[in-house]
Amino acid sequence: MVRLELDQVVMRRMKEDDIEVVKALIKEGCEGTENRLILHILTRPLCLFILAVLSSILRCLVHSFILALAIPVFLLIVFLKITMPRSTGVLGSSRPYWDYVGSSYRGTQDETLQNPYCRISGKTPVTKRPRRRIGTKEKDKDTSTEKVTPEREQTAGQVWMADCEGDILGCIFRESENRAGIRRICRLVTGCWYRREGLGRLLLQSLEQRERESGAHRVYAHVPYPSKVGEAFFRKLGYRQLGEGTDEEDDEERKLETPERGFLGYPLTKVFYKDL
Repeated sequence: MVRLELDQVVMRRMKEDDIEVVKALIKEGCEGTENRLILHILTRPLCLFILAVLSSILRCLVHSFILALAIPVFLLIVFLKITMPRSTGVLGSSRPYWDYVGSSYRGTQDETLQNPYCRISGKTPVTKRPRRRIGTKEKDKDTSTEKVTPEREQTAGQVWMADCEGDILGCIFRESENRAGIRRICRLVTGCWYRREGLGRLLLQSLEQRERESGAHRVYAHVPYPSKVGEAFFRKLGYRQLGEGTDEEDDEERKLETPERGFLGYPLTKVFYKDL
């Protein structure tokens, strides 16, 4: 664990040069998520019933009881691996994958979020050029020549990063505005060395403050279904799971804000919300 000074963190928009570093951070953050989602689906009652039926049929064809049990499970796991959403690391997006190039910031000066710790300490964080740990010059060259229209940039969403002296410590994904006054967070991840230091809270609350000032009145967060840590984190910051309430407005929102679904329609995410 590394002691982190939060007043030295700059929260800025992702640029094209940062894409590979952010992808590596997402890959690290969602390690094991796909396997946990598959296990979650395999243990649902309807899925267990289908596997039992297939095993019974195979038992008439295969003389091994173990093979009759293992073959359907193995084939279903392969099927789920192939059909699992390409956006496993960024679940909850309305698109099948996240447009990293389209969501890259192209301004000459960094667009940043306010860091409340800087006002408390009186220090000014310094932003250095990010260190490239992944990717090649050829890949960067191909990415930079990709055409991005204003319409694509508008619908791609935003990625905000926590930058400390050139190191990317965490990031938060906010989807494009599909409904007036409503914002959706699809992913929040921090580096393994900087967890439980308040970095995730800083990213989320700073983004909430920005969206509140821009006129948003509600934020949704999609959390991968097996993530107990993610659920506890958002609940601690005042979020409620959609559907826990009994009012008519909550029922209407459940129709508009639905969790991402996988095999047999089972949800892959839990939807949390907070009124700003």
